[in-house]
Amino acid sequence: MSSTTTPNTTGARRPSPLLRPDFVRLWCATTASGMATWAMPFILGLAVLHGSLSAVGLGLVLATRTAGFLVAVPLGGLLADRHSRRAVVLWSGLAAAVATPVLAAGLGTSTTLMAVAATVVGVGQGACRPAFQALTAEIVAVEDRQQANAALTFSVRVVTLLAPGLTALAATVTGPSVLLLVTAGLWLAAALLPRGTNTVPGAPRERAPFHVEFVEGLIEARRHPWFLSGLAALTTVIALGYSATNVLLPLASRDHYGTEAVLAGALTAYTAGALVGAVLVSRWKPRAQGWWALFGLGLYALAPLSLAFPVGAVVVFAAYSVVGLGVELFNVPWFTAAQREVAPDKLARVSSLDFLFAYGFAPVGLALIAPAAQAFGAEAVLLGCAALCVVVPALAALAPGARDFRTRHGRG
Repeated sequence: MSSTTTPNTTGARRPSPLLRPDFVRLWCATTASGMATWAMPFILGLAVLHGSLSAVGLGLVLATRTAGFLVAVPLGGLLADRHSRRAVVLWSGLAAAVATPVLAAGLGTSTTLMAVAATVVGVGQGACRPAFQALTAEIVAVEDRQQANAALTFSVRVVTLLAPGLTALAATVTGPSVLLLVTAGLWLAAALLPRGTNTVPGAPRERAPFHVEFVEGLIEARRHPWFLSGLAALTTVIALGYSATNVLLPLASRDHYGTEAVLAGALTAYTAGALVGAVLVSRWKPRAQGWWALFGLGLYALAPLSLAFPVGAVVVFAAYSVVGLGVELFNVPWFTAAQREVAPDKLARVSSLDFLFAYGFAPVGLALIAPAAQAFGAEAVLLGCAALCVVVPALAALAPGARDFRTRHGRG
């Protein structure tokens, strides 16, 4: 993604963090977990086409996985600040790896068994997210974290670009059960590959009850006004903008253009734009980086705007590519700033709040967009979501420290 060396404080050149074995192992682990996370709904969709799972069963299994994820995210943050981050990644990955074959065994036999197994998979998925975030800060030097985070998000975009075709190709020679077992292997790799210290973050101390330590994480988050305002903006964009485009893009593709090709083209353009954004931000560190990040987040408004009116398909593709680029302009500085500014022994808990709010409200938005479109019209809903995608990040830019995502009085 960039040059293979980076300067140190003495002016000498040292190997890029992308070439360090401990980071390469972490990168491979996060890529494996991302691929397994993405693949499960797609494979279960293939199971519906094969007749081994009903549409109702698919909804139930995916809902229980989401529930497990949302429960485990804050718990994973607590555990990753109580124990070594490496251990949390290990056990969460193993839980998902063990539950996935049970999920495969339930195909065509027991939807209940599948729902229980999917819950455990969701727990593993949710618990590892804040631990991975904290583990990155643990093994990568401060000056290299933006490049490292860009590499991590780049791999996620490559997965979403290539995995659908590869999975569909594999489905021509094998069945959903075997594909699910492949994802179990991916979870096993995610569990076993990372390396890190086995020490507990922070100074040794007597541990408080879980609810007290969770409140400590909330207090730490409140010490960073830019984080709270940025999280509000991110939650709004995902819950409204992202949900609106996911629900209404297929309808616009059918009603405005009469073909599903616009749906596929828009999603591909989004991923391509995100890949370009990840490469760009791996090195680009402008002044007022926080404002640039929030500007990139606000660019999501272009997606619902492009769907509100019957513009040409090329306009939709262009809008989605710019949106993808803008999302990465936000994501990488956002993760890097949290790793830099948040107290190290509370980083996993604060990161868990990020994932909990950003992804926890998405199902609410998905559930409300369709009824709102029926009541007020798709055009009005898309325009309203576009306006909020601009206004809320703009308001977030007014928070103290938002200019460069820095807390003015240090960590205390």
